[in-house]
Amino acid sequence: MVHGSLRRVVVTGLGTVNPCGLGVPTTWESMVAGRSGTSRVTRFDTEGLRTQIAGEVKGFDGEARFGRRAVRRLGLFMQYAIAAADEAIADAGFRREDGPIQGIDRDRFGVYVGTGIGGFPEIAAQAEAMFAEGVSRISPLFIPRALNNLAAGQLAIRYGAQGPSICMATACAVGNHSIGEAFKSIRYGETDVVIAGGTEAALTPLGFGGFMTMRALSKNNDDPAGASRPFDRDRDGFVMGEGAGIVVLETLESARARDAHIYCELVGYAATTDAHHITAPSPGGAGAARCMTKALEVAQVRPEEIDYINAHGTSTPANDPAETAAIKTVFRDAARTVHISSTKGVSGHLLGAAGGLEAVAVCKALQTGVIPPTANLIHPDPLCDLDYCPGDARETRPSIALSNGFGFGGTNACLVFRKL
Repeated sequence: MVHGSLRRVVVTGLGTVNPCGLGVPTTWESMVAGRSGTSRVTRFDTEGLRTQIAGEVKGFDGEARFGRRAVRRLGLFMQYAIAAADEAIADAGFRREDGPIQGIDRDRFGVYVGTGIGGFPEIAAQAEAMFAEGVSRISPLFIPRALNNLAAGQLAIRYGAQGPSICMATACAVGNHSIGEAFKSIRYGETDVVIAGGTEAALTPLGFGGFMTMRALSKNNDDPAGASRPFDRDRDGFVMGEGAGIVVLETLESARARDAHIYCELVGYAATTDAHHITAPSPGGAGAARCMTKALEVAQVRPEEIDYINAHGTSTPANDPAETAAIKTVFRDAARTVHISSTKGVSGHLLGAAGGLEAVAVCKALQTGVIPPTANLIHPDPLCDLDYCPGDARETRPSIALSNGFGFGGTNACLVFRKL
């Protein structure tokens, strides 16, 4: 529960790289319009594969952004994280000129950026080199390009953050976990400013093929833009995506002292585990329901006060009904009136970057008063019978929003944001 001694935490910066756009403005425009960023895979040959579609990041040029020498030392998931964080830092109004950010106590400046899988392209490429030419052909830069924690580590080096540098790997919930743990770090006085979120770049034959052979991916190859269809009766799996979503968190006191723009306040976070199955949600979404309930308790918010839920909504046969059931358990009568949408209809499922991107979406919804629709929801599943905002975006001016993130292994993380 909240006590008077706990510090208030606000969001002052947003950044993203994802299939819908390189940056927050183009991404938000696509989300509000319900315009999908998914397409047929171009990065490798999918001829003869059951699934041939994905949410690729388009137009991203790492060498142009960072230089050829730097890119040799940066895995793709690190590049996405840096690009998103650069945008978020600039958006937050912090000054940086080829070195540490100015005006921050570096000992109280942290980075909480996680990933589900990390350096998959680097692992696959170096494995091929080893099998073809022997161990001596492995690049000496392989490990620094592939280690999961080096997205956070590279950000800490880039911005001069000498507080905690933390990388969690909680699958598709890691963005929410990272933002939530950063929230706690600031709230309890360990840090003053934290860069938080998630990043992922696993679109390789190995990563893509792994999800495909476990039959998790949509096979709607003839309609890539319409393949991710959360809560629709015709959904047949998720569309694999990539990218990064980053937020800058700081104390309310700090933000006001430097007259920063504040998107909203982060007021609640909780984490639970289903302890049920390696991939399937617990029956009736029980673990997700406990997580939502705990997050609302931390935020001191009643279910009926929530205006908007950004659902995990993966477009899979098992997840969507389980999340629906969980919302009904937690919200009871209010489940019928709360606005709910899944932005994965346009972005696809960014795995470890999903929670970061969706936090960006929630902050924009609170800032603009607009709730993005659930794209491609044409024929609602009878088991998903709540208001999932099909069709057009809604100008409802939400004040309090909940963001859900769930992952393989039954890991759950929920965040509650409030408009100031």
